[in-house]
Amino acid sequence: MKKEINFVLNDSEVTIAVETHKRLIDILRGPLNLHGTREGCGEGECGACTVIVDSRAVNSCLYPAIEVEGKKVITIEGLLNRGNQLSAIQKAFVEKGGIQCGFCTPGMIMSTKALLDSNPNPTDEEIRNTLVGNLCRCTGYVQIIDSVKLAANTLKKSK
Repeated sequence: MKKEINFVLNDSEVTIAVETHKRLIDILRGPLNLHGTREGCGEGECGACTVIVDSRAVNSCLYPAIEVEGKKVITIEGLLNRGNQLSAIQKAFVEKGGIQCGFCTPGMIMSTKALLDSNPNPTDEEIRNTLVGNLCRCTGYVQIIDSVKLAANTLKKSK
């Protein structure tokens, strides 16, 4: 059975008919053709599929697609600035080596964005607590935390 849903995706209004059993990641990577969101475990354990729904980081592999009705969804693709320029958070991950192999990067960056949107000056402990649900196979955690700190400083200076 399909149901039509309407929501805002990366600042664009979307109307799409989805099968009611589909997950958010299924429609993002499938009919919406946004492949930046990764599926690692499919069980909400790794965080590779993290996106932001109404200002909250969520695992899109667990989030029912029909639940985004009327909501605002941001994926890694939605962070690019005009002219496809990387956001301050993305630049910080590149500069500090927080990208490693890149598989976990979209989820790490989206969790970081949700954190910095709600807390522009997080402590190291708050950063670690936020990223606890995002696993890095390359053990790049030191560089990832450094990336988050650089992004926070860069965003503070730009305001």
